[in-house]
Amino acid sequence: MELLRDKAWARWAALGLLAFAMFCSYIFMDILSPIKDLLQSERGWDSTAFGTMQGSETFLNVFIFFLIFAGIILDKMGVRFTAVLSGAVMLVGAMINWYALTDAFEGTSLCVWFQTHLNYIPGFDELGISPFYEGMPASAKLSAVGFMIFGCGVEMAGITVSRGIVKWFKGREMAMAMGSEMALARLGVGTCMIFSPLVANFGGDISVSRSVAFGVVLLMIALIMFIVYFFMDRKLDSQTGEAEEKDDPFKISDLGQILSSWSFWLVALLCVLYYSAIFPFQKYAVNMLQCNLTLHPDQVGPFWESDLATYIQYVIMLVTAAGAFAFSFSKNKGLKFTSLAVAVVALVVYCVMGYMRQSAAAIFAVFPLLAVGITPALGNYVDYKGKAASMLLIGSLLLIFCHLTFAFILPMFKGNDMGGVIVAYVTILVLGASFSLVPASLWPSVPKLVDAKIIGSAYALIFWIQNIGLWLFPLLIGKVLDSTNPDVVNAVQNGTMSLEQAAVSYNYTWPLVMLGCLGGAALILGVVLKAVDKKKKLGLELPNIQAKTEVEESEVIAAEE
Repeated sequence: MELLRDKAWARWAALGLLAFAMFCSYIFMDILSPIKDLLQSERGWDSTAFGTMQGSETFLNVFIFFLIFAGIILDKMGVRFTAVLSGAVMLVGAMINWYALTDAFEGTSLCVWFQTHLNYIPGFDELGISPFYEGMPASAKLSAVGFMIFGCGVEMAGITVSRGIVKWFKGREMAMAMGSEMALARLGVGTCMIFSPLVANFGGDISVSRSVAFGVVLLMIALIMFIVYFFMDRKLDSQTGEAEEKDDPFKISDLGQILSSWSFWLVALLCVLYYSAIFPFQKYAVNMLQCNLTLHPDQVGPFWESDLATYIQYVIMLVTAAGAFAFSFSKNKGLKFTSLAVAVVALVVYCVMGYMRQSAAAIFAVFPLLAVGITPALGNYVDYKGKAASMLLIGSLLLIFCHLTFAFILPMFKGNDMGGVIVAYVTILVLGASFSLVPASLWPSVPKLVDAKIIGSAYALIFWIQNIGLWLFPLLIGKVLDSTNPDVVNAVQNGTMSLEQAAVSYNYTWPLVMLGCLGGAALILGVVLKAVDKKKKLGLELPNIQAKTEVEESEVIAAEE
């Protein structure tokens, strides 16, 4: 009998539902990043408050071990239940986050409570891991609480989507599917960078909570996508006769089996190093550009500062993405290269519009566009040609190059309007390309390292280890930024510099050097992983489809014996 996942349209439709839900979650994840300056001027958040709040996203996942429980829930209850649960949890956290930034929260008894409480948490303060501190604005504290809850949902969604893709694409185009899902999801980063400032400044009335409300609406849509997927996945299980609940109960020994694998640890540490150099950077990237580029947003013409220009630029972004996807998926050579030409022209037009608008957020929004084009292609290459471990080495080298360029080369163009923007565009695009190498090569390699029964727990453990970095480095960047810019901090305290001026006056050199060092460590681990793969024949350099076929054949032989 032909199963639903045997039909190309069905499995790619399932992927589309999961990918669009993650697209919405990625928008909310960075919804405040492009308006860091407004948070400082409108809500009094300095870099330490901003970094502490952003790092809170992963606090419960790391220190309350929620991600481990999420993996257990996934293995026990299955993909579709966990998907809907994650969507609901994200929405609840987002709504708390939104309320914290509304004017209605200011001056309430709840606001006063947050001002006077959570300044000291026994145990956590002694360890230096508290998500709050004395003097942290009340809005930042409540926002952090909401972000913690959202973080539980989004990371649960991440491992669920990975497991769902394995379920629908096992033995097929798995790396291409994972790469495509991440490429679509990362369009959310560009969408966020373009629309968050627009929504916050809509009608000339600044409201940071309005941007968060925009993200809340998108998470409602994400929940609907997960519900639709629920029924589609149930149809597949009715065909295969598989039960959503697993027959084998979760055992602690399952985690022991995973943690005893050196190759698993290498992959997990690569993840934490690599993602810690990307996701925390995204939260500060717009502000970094504001501090390093010479922009004149007050001197642009009426068209370029209009909302219409923003909408047109976003449409051009979608055209770029569509052309890149068509190039990756089309088998007709004529259509393939026509699509490539359209994507390149649209990308150039997009970059010109970003320069004309003199907007740091619009400039950084180019970040996912090259990744959108090459991630599916890289995934396809891994599926049919292999070389996943080699791709990780290339990604690490590009990561080091980009962060050091931002740290030392970009500041040299301060005062050179066009030169600085060109350097920024090229570096951001290369960083996006580097980022695309991880989902296309690393995530599809996990099923080669662990038993299929505990793959949910394996993904959960990797995400948990990764979340340690995603908690720590936004906080570290904020602290390093304040400690290496004492002149800015002191000027604000003594009243000689306004909050608006301070927000765009930071020197980002040392935070960027720190992120570059993470890339260096990832490069070393990548070399070790490649050597381990060669010695133990893990199959990381083999094509996914071939490797899966070999695995299935061995399973058949074992069953016959």
